Amino acid sequence: MADKQDLERLRALEDKIAKLKAAHEPPPAKEDHHTLANAAWRMVIELVSGLGIGFGIGYGLDVLFGTMPWLLVLFTLLGFAAGVSTMMRTARELQDRNMQAVQKPAAERGDDTRG
Repeated sequence: MADKQDLERLRALEDKIAKLKAAHEPPPAKEDHHTLANAAWRMVIELVSGLGIGFGIGYGLDVLFGTMPWLLVLFTLLGFAAGVSTMMRTARELQDRNMQAVQKPAAERGDDTRG
């Protein structure tokens, strides 16, 4: 008999905890177009800054060594590669963040999205 009462008290406690958690849970974040625009500008700036830094280093070394177009071209291409690499890292970070946001509500509902 005591076991039945303990189970009822435990269920009541679990219900009370669930209600308190729901009351203190922050509202879901709304995705607005500003965050997407910020991410797009961030990626553009990363690409252009990679190109600019590569161009600057190449031009400086060409002036220093007197090999005018060669190091400029080489470092501009390296800067482009670095900019693309940084852009891809940012895209992967945004994709991981979006996947976590999608999987969290599915896990709360009890859905299995892994297939």
